[in-house]
Amino acid sequence: MQALTTQASKIKLFIMDVDGVLTDGRIYYNPQGEESKSFNVQDGLGLRLLQSTGIKLAIISGRADRCVEHRAQALKIDYYYGGVHDKKIALTELLSRTGLHSEQCAFIGDDLIDLPILTRVGLAVAVPEAPALVRERCHHITSRSGGQGAVRELAELIMRAQGTFDAILSRYLA
Repeated sequence: MQALTTQASKIKLFIMDVDGVLTDGRIYYNPQGEESKSFNVQDGLGLRLLQSTGIKLAIISGRADRCVEHRAQALKIDYYYGGVHDKKIALTELLSRTGLHSEQCAFIGDDLIDLPILTRVGLAVAVPEAPALVRERCHHITSRSGGQGAVRELAELIMRAQGTFDAILSRYLA
């Protein structure tokens, strides 16, 4: 646990996948063939709170999706990469844009396509539904499922490790 806290204390950029992480992985189609997704509001608040501490947010997703673009805009996500086939290239570009090192990044993912990032960042996290091949290459597995608070859980873990969570909590208890 101490190693996890140490890694989390260094994070300056929180990167996430979408399907299976910010959502439960299900995709809904209406009769016109348009898709929709469901996002967890607690994940959203966790991201906004994390961002208020100075942590930058990024999405790197294998799918380009208008639903996700709208959610990213609503949450004021700093960097959005949709329709990415090689996530390693997107990570390299993101590091170049931010001037950060990979050790300063956390990534939460759920499948094989996420391994090029998970194996390069300072804090690699998977949701419990991720395949064993993915989970065994991560520093931490969330107790909450994708789309059910996993992102919020990781956001709070980082804030606690960086000593910013109590100040945020006090705003709501005052």
